[in-house]
Amino acid sequence: MTSPDRFFSDPTLARLYDAICETAGREDYAFYLPYIMTAGRVLDIGCGTGTLLEAALKAGHKGRLTGLDPASGMMEIARTKPGIDWICGYLEAQEWEARFDLAVMTGHAFQVLVSDEAIASFLAAVHGALMPGGCFMFETRNPGARAWEGWTGEREKAVSVAGETYVDRRDVIRPFDGHTVTFTHTFSSPAWPEPEVSTSTLRFLSPEALNVALAKSGFSIHAQYGNWDLSPVTQTSPEIITIAKRNAR
Repeated sequence: MTSPDRFFSDPTLARLYDAICETAGREDYAFYLPYIMTAGRVLDIGCGTGTLLEAALKAGHKGRLTGLDPASGMMEIARTKPGIDWICGYLEAQEWEARFDLAVMTGHAFQVLVSDEAIASFLAAVHGALMPGGCFMFETRNPGARAWEGWTGEREKAVSVAGETYVDRRDVIRPFDGHTVTFTHTFSSPAWPEPEVSTSTLRFLSPEALNVALAKSGFSIHAQYGNWDLSPVTQTSPEIITIAKRNAR
């Protein structure tokens, strides 16, 4: 298990997340929320600041909502939202057996699983946490769309948080090697003496490799989409949005 990126673990940087990533009006939330509302026991893996489960609770969810994230900065914010079970930690370390009907993983968080071993270990933990027939829903960027080519320093994003202005710049520092991309977020503000930097490495799995990993871990593909409009996965579709069901064994 690797430590969370500074963007998520550092409380100062974590409080910028919702503004930079624009959690309000997200297409992925609109996709996942109806499934969450019809499931009794829901686990949000890599829940971040907890905005998805908070939206479900406000929409009237009557079951049990659990948010899990290893990043202390994110969890500090999530825990300000009452009515939800918040757990700081890794899924593989939890002793959950057939506890949830639905597990979701948003924000392309699946891509932090860099090695084949990490992916297999994680999927085994998801399988164990779900009831037989339970669903695991998540998305990962399709490598064929080459999203990293847009992660350049020319595309800065300025946001305002608590009356202060912050700028986020992304730069690829290790280009795609057939498996991963490494990049930095550089955050700056007139209120800070110097910029703060967070480094991230993400894995890009092909649809074929992803589906093999899921099958080996005891999942069947229920549905798969190439974008939030439910279009099919193609060689260059931006997303691989997956609904996988846990097999009985």
